[in-house]
Amino acid sequence: MSRMISLWRSLGFGGAVLAVLAIASPVHAQAIVQGKVVDAQGQPVQGATVSIVSSENNRKFELQTDDNGEYFQIGLPPGPYTITVQKGALQAQGPVNATSNRPSRSDFTLAPAAAAAEAAATEALKLLVAEANDASAAGDHRTAIAKYTEVAAGVPGCSDCYEFIGREHVALKEYAAAEVAFKEAVALAPDNAAAYNGLANVYNAQKKFDLAAEASAKAAQLSSGGAAAGGDPDAFYNQGVVAWNAGRTEEARGHFEAALKANPDHAPSHFQLGMAMVNSGSLPEAKSEFETYLKLDPGGQFAAQAQAMIAAIP
Repeated sequence: MSRMISLWRSLGFGGAVLAVLAIASPVHAQAIVQGKVVDAQGQPVQGATVSIVSSENNRKFELQTDDNGEYFQIGLPPGPYTITVQKGALQAQGPVNATSNRPSRSDFTLAPAAAAAEAAATEALKLLVAEANDASAAGDHRTAIAKYTEVAAGVPGCSDCYEFIGREHVALKEYAAAEVAFKEAVALAPDNAAAYNGLANVYNAQKKFDLAAEASAKAAQLSSGGAAAGGDPDAFYNQGVVAWNAGRTEEARGHFEAALKANPDHAPSHFQLGMAMVNSGSLPEAKSEFETYLKLDPGGQFAAQAQAMIAAIP
């Protein structure tokens, strides 16, 4: 082995290999966090202590604001942090996500510690809501449920939180859990028409048509004066579905038409109205409704059926 090393060096490759190895060594990305600290009057706060603590491993960076109330920290591993700014009895706190792509900025207004804690809690809840909404939009319903549940724990009496939790369970076809969430939503806010609509959807999916009719009627009652065009289209739609499932096709048609009067772009009502028209023999009108549905929601739950009906109608 020593002879091989000597030969390698005698050929002048030793330094070259080290140089290549040095170049190949990984360079770890670093992030920058900066911001400005002011008082309640908007004046810069000099000498405030800024603590930047990693949410992943509690690693802490600490510095002070300059004469202009500015702070600037480099060399942070990318990731989520909590920043706490304090001077005397004044404090502020908030989250920041440090990235290696560009400096992350987080400005603060110092307030008495209790007010600062409340403001920090509010900001944290806003961040949770945003994360929950993003997860829902991305189809990550489990994460959305977890995030909305965290928000509900931090906001006592949040009917909307449980309504959103119910929607996510419906997306996962977890109807029992959705029913529990929607019932909690209406218990907290008896005028939450959207939660009653959610219950109607759950009961329809489970073929509990009597319960669906009750929930849908309650939603319609609550929302009858709420929309400028004459009510909540979801409530009318749910009533139509209940009537359709009960074999009352003409009544169902009236509800779907009412939904479209309230919102002409309510895609599922176009599909169901088309089905009602097929049932009554109005085939050209039905075809038009199916085509409108596909324009509004080409990837919707009734898309395949709408395409099949269009193909079948002369």
